[in-house]
Amino acid sequence: MANNHLAADLPVSSQKNTAGMRSRHSWKDVAADKAFNWSIAAAAFFVLILLSGAALSMLWGGRLAFETFGWRFFYGTEWDAVGKKFAALVPIYGTLVTSIIAILIAVPVSFGIAFFLTEVAPRWMRGPVASAIELLAGIPSIIYGMWGLFVFVPFMSDNVEPWLDSNIGPLPVIGPLFQGAPMGIGMLTTGIILGIMIIPFISSVMRDVFTLVPVTLKHSAYALGCTTWEVVWDVVLPYTRTAVVGGIMLGLGRALGETMAVTFVLGNAHNLSVSLLEPGNSIAAAIANEFTEADSDIYLSSLIALGFLLFIVTFIVLAAAKLMLRRLERQKGA
Repeated sequence: MANNHLAADLPVSSQKNTAGMRSRHSWKDVAADKAFNWSIAAAAFFVLILLSGAALSMLWGGRLAFETFGWRFFYGTEWDAVGKKFAALVPIYGTLVTSIIAILIAVPVSFGIAFFLTEVAPRWMRGPVASAIELLAGIPSIIYGMWGLFVFVPFMSDNVEPWLDSNIGPLPVIGPLFQGAPMGIGMLTTGIILGIMIIPFISSVMRDVFTLVPVTLKHSAYALGCTTWEVVWDVVLPYTRTAVVGGIMLGLGRALGETMAVTFVLGNAHNLSVSLLEPGNSIAAAIANEFTEADSDIYLSSLIALGFLLFIVTFIVLAAAKLMLRRLERQKGA
């Protein structure tokens, strides 16, 4: 009431000036808010435009291959640079198989690392181990490739693959996967190295989301008599499953697009084989190896078309992950 009396006691000109200042400030705030909204919207649309431009440019560059070979480019196995006949099934198969092997190796190891750092390890150990894991993510992929070629490949050819061929190879169902000459270079070796490369990404995401679980939930489970494993499996994982799946898909996307490490140890052979011990090829490795050797328009167009197919494969995988996350969120809400 006192403020109203004071405002009423002001001269009419002062009241008009105060109202005008307020209207000017209000107009400036509205304009600044609109400018901010337009700027962040432009940034978001810029990402979509950039992504669409990259996809369309690769599609345009590979149009000659698609027009020449048609649908056979997707399911054919031949790759003859001399005869100028190209197909993408072998690189697609190698990309998917090596990425699946990497995920099968990286997910349980990453879960164990995150489990240890958040629930088991003493506090003085958590920081150094977490820092070491994050440093692994900063190692260039070519270092992994050189290590794989000069250290891991001889180890696989001398110790692991002969045992797999002689002991698991004769089995009726899974045996054909482990039959072949123990050369060390092949899809199994590549998948293991890719798994090592993506462990830091998945484990870091898991560790971060595990630490966000409310302490009261875990303490309540312990108070009910649950073991540490039961707390993690029945409380922590259900609470963080959406973020965990997102971290796994982040690692899978890294494995699908890896180039240099795969190029060193995959063998770069355009042969379609069921055996994981045999050399193969991937989309990224084929492009990296043969782009400078493309001596014809159809050869270059086929390599660009492979890049477009890698884009499509990655998009499908990430879209499937997004749908899975939405389904998990709906189940969690229900």
